[in-house]
Amino acid sequence: MMDDPNKTSETGQEHHDPELSDILMHLGEERERYFYAVSPPVIQTSNFVLPDLAAFREAFADEQEHHVYSRGNNPTVEILRKKLAALEGTEDAWVFSSGAGAVAAAVIGNISAGEHIVCQRSPYTWTNVLLRKFLSRFGVEHTFVDGTDIENIRAAIRPDTRILYLESPNSMTYECQDLTACAELAKAHGIVTIIDNSYCSPVYQNPAAFGIDIVVHSGTKYLNGHSDVVVGVLCASREMVKKIFLSEVMTLGGILGPHDAALVLRGLRTLPLRLQRSNDSAQWLIERLEQHPKVSRIFYPFHHSFPQLELAKRQMRGCGGLFSVDFKTDTQQKMEAFVGRLKRFTMAVSWGGHESLIIPTIGFYNIPGKGQPSLPWTFARFYIGLEDPAWLWEDLQQALEAL
Repeated sequence: MMDDPNKTSETGQEHHDPELSDILMHLGEERERYFYAVSPPVIQTSNFVLPDLAAFREAFADEQEHHVYSRGNNPTVEILRKKLAALEGTEDAWVFSSGAGAVAAAVIGNISAGEHIVCQRSPYTWTNVLLRKFLSRFGVEHTFVDGTDIENIRAAIRPDTRILYLESPNSMTYECQDLTACAELAKAHGIVTIIDNSYCSPVYQNPAAFGIDIVVHSGTKYLNGHSDVVVGVLCASREMVKKIFLSEVMTLGGILGPHDAALVLRGLRTLPLRLQRSNDSAQWLIERLEQHPKVSRIFYPFHHSFPQLELAKRQMRGCGGLFSVDFKTDTQQKMEAFVGRLKRFTMAVSWGGHESLIIPTIGFYNIPGKGQPSLPWTFARFYIGLEDPAWLWEDLQQALEAL
């Protein structure tokens, strides 16, 4: 969104943005081209007819801007791209068949064999795998750093560093990076900055406004919001998107289909309302959880105990529904009993949909062939969806008795 990057709001209620409504409801929707239908049509086609040789040559001169084959440009997908770029305040955007696909395209499109990546220390699982296992096969090196201190990032930069990869906040303990400082440092060294902005969505944070080059999302989360589409998003300058389109997009083919694009367009209509509901309900539940004797610590960027509270409020306009809790209990059996007693929280990965979720760290313990996780077994991540928060609190209260 084209907005003041320093404008903050703890609940988002005072963040009035008429441009947001225009983007979500009208931008890119040339209704006179499709019978004045309220909803854009799903152009479910693989191929497009090129009526004459002049049109043929024009289309193949720039497949990104013309309709040739739906691996490239599709009209339904194009509407979604326009909205997402406008939401993030970038010149262009591209969409992929998963968030991991968007991350991979952004990284691979800006790195070569023998070069180096600096990454904040707790990235999304498959970003971690991309750096540690996939790119290492091609001689790409990486350094994980504590990104809460810009000096750690500065110390990790080498002459061959080409990418600074950020995730602010990350999706378990919500560590933040100073985006302005990171962007300035990277530009001074000719380094491309990439950030995963899934936690905030474009409604609550716009990294490009702080100078970040590429913004990626797992659009499966808030952007779609209905738990029925897997989608990735990449927002950047027109030049950067074109470079990635001509190489990673067209070569690897990890595209989003028009039907899924239409579902995401549907989800965007209610994005601010859903985020506000999740944000308010999460804060309501946190206020009650922090008073419970079995709660040791709350992890949430806008919580009064969060060590980077000032930075979070400076960069973000809200938090949404994702927070974590470290519980007080003395046995793994009691923690397992707590998880087993929850009936109104679905145990599942991801977040950002209509349903409330839990990922308990104890579920990753004692898996044959797997190492022990870095987070304690007393730790659990919650996502608060669109249900009545009092109804969810009733469930939490009865489950907490097991601890």
